[in-house]
Formats: sequence, structure tokens, C-alpha cells
Amino acid sequence: MLFLTLKFSGYMSPEYAMQGQFSEKSDVFSFGVLLLEIVSGRRNTSFYNNQYALNLLGYAWKLWNEGDIWGLVDKVILELESDSKNEREIKRCIHVGLLCVQEYAKDRPTMSTVVSILNSEISNLDTPKQPAFTQTPLVTHDVENKVSLNDVTLTSFDGR
Repeated sequence: MLFLTLKFSGYMSPEYAMQGQFSEKSDVFSFGVLLLEIVSGRRNTSFYNNQYALNLLGYAWKLWNEGDIWGLVDKVILELESDSKNEREIKRCIHVGLLCVQEYAKDRPTMSTVVSILNSEISNLDTPKQPAFTQTPLVTHDVENKVSLNDVTLTSFDGR
């Protein structure tokens, strides 16, 4: 479970990662991850062995539930943006990002809806549900200084 969560929590939608099912909502999931990465200035997988969350999606969800979405925003963006209009756009991007990474494809908006939301054509947004890949894995390991979780060794074969 831990391996699957770490491997597939990058940009793959959960339905594709776990069942091989691809749909138009799979791309929406990937877009949501990318949007949250841009706003936060961090890669989704940069939270490896982090005490707060398994990945960026888990961290964003934690801050959203705590009402501290500004804790997610990259400090460079915070320093540059002081306009209230820009603050609304940043909040909207986080909100859209979380809508896009919801665990179930049926809960995610279509890409055309995402574009309309980002263009401020749609203002009444649903409350996001928990994103995929945010659950703490059932298997826990001390993996602080390990490269691989599965202790596999690689052997180099040379021809004669």
C-alpha cells in the first residue's frame, strides 16, 4: 500500500493508478496536482517522510480543513501579491486544484468547467471532498535514509 501510494500519488488519477481505467477526468486530476504545485512552489512528491502529510495533496487538504490555505502558498507569491483581487485568484486556484484532485472521478469537474471557473465565469464553487492519496498508509517503515522501500538490489550484467 505504501509503495502504491508513493508511486502513483504524482499525477496519475486513482482510477487509472489502481484499476487502469482512464477517462476525461483523469486529465483533470493531473491538472489539479499541477495547479497546486504551482501555487505552493513544491512538487507533489516533495513531502516524502514528512510529519504533516504524505504528499502535497494531503498537505493542501490539511491546511484547507484548518482554514489556513495561505500556509500552502509559495512565499515568493505571497511577497509579490498584495492586491485583494490577486488574493481571490490565488484562493480560487487552490479551491479549483482541490476540486480537481478529489478521489472519485464523478466528483471532479470537467476541464471545460475548470476553465470557466478560472476565468471567473462560474463563481459558486462546490466544497471539495477529500483528495486521493491522502490517507496514511497502513504499512509504516522508517524510511528516512533509504532510497528504496522494497530493499531490492540491482545487479549490472556485462556481456562477454
